[in-house]
Amino acid sequence: MTTVLVALRDRLLVCTGDGSAAGDWTTTARLEGHDLECVAADPDAPDRYVVGTFENGLFRSADGGETFERLEIDSDALESDAVMSVTVSSHDPRVVYVGTEPSRIFRSRDGGDSWTHLEGLAALPSADEWYFPPRPHTHHVRWLEVDPFDPERLAVGIEAGAFVSTPDGGETWRERPPGSRRDNHSLATHPDREGRLYAAAGDGYAESDDGGRSWRRPEDGLAHTYCWSVVPDPGDPDRVLVSSASGASTAHTASRAESYVYRREDDGPWERLDDRGLPTGEGVVRAVFATTGEPGVVYAVNNRGLFATRDFGDSWTPIEIDWPAGLEAQSPRGLVALP
Repeated sequence: MTTVLVALRDRLLVCTGDGSAAGDWTTTARLEGHDLECVAADPDAPDRYVVGTFENGLFRSADGGETFERLEIDSDALESDAVMSVTVSSHDPRVVYVGTEPSRIFRSRDGGDSWTHLEGLAALPSADEWYFPPRPHTHHVRWLEVDPFDPERLAVGIEAGAFVSTPDGGETWRERPPGSRRDNHSLATHPDREGRLYAAAGDGYAESDDGGRSWRRPEDGLAHTYCWSVVPDPGDPDRVLVSSASGASTAHTASRAESYVYRREDDGPWERLDDRGLPTGEGVVRAVFATTGEPGVVYAVNNRGLFATRDFGDSWTPIEIDWPAGLEAQSPRGLVALP
């Protein structure tokens, strides 16, 4: 059984099926009416979901999405209820990180019952330059990525302003290493390549092989450089997919959308994947990717629905879930795939 969690603007879709696109899938909507921003879960605790909202903080389900409870982050450092990012550590599913607006990071070691503020982020020298254009008075933690080889290493994407990382669980922070992007949207690691980081950002794409201390920017063939979601092939760290557009408006606004998916293999140029079964181009917002960890298998969601590939992008098949017509006007916020 496969479970796919789709965080939309106003609801969470809990989709369950046999893992095949052509199989029977059931879809249940939860948290309707909330302004969702992110969702996280871990295969080692498959019934526990954590969902961040913009207007009402953090929610947790401990029963596979049947019920949700609101979690309190009791900290003087919490300045708003806007939870913009959340991740569960692959080393221990009880360890959860959340990022907020303005940019703060909190960690729980007990599955969300209690929280600790990881101090020092807002005191970094570049913090005065961070800003989010739609709300230029503020900024937020858009992405959190735990290193699969070291539970104390955390990579952070600030939208907009910096790539930041900590090697020691938040005791110290590094910011803006050479070659890193500024407008970070999503980050990824690979369990078979220690030190590898992938970054999809509004100012382009980047990769690191030393845990984020230095970066390179392979963009040959990448004609649309406002990058949103990135995922490597679980079976090959040198194959990567990225969703992108020419800018924020064509990425996120359905009425003006024009987005694409690109694939890169080894050190070759990017290849645009058109007419492969996954809608792209005019009217399609940027895709969000997720994987169960099976080689070649990736799930993607955009405003046209949920899709899956088993050959890392050569062909995509729509997954038959409930997808009301009104969802074509939305830009999906998050995606999780649990085997």
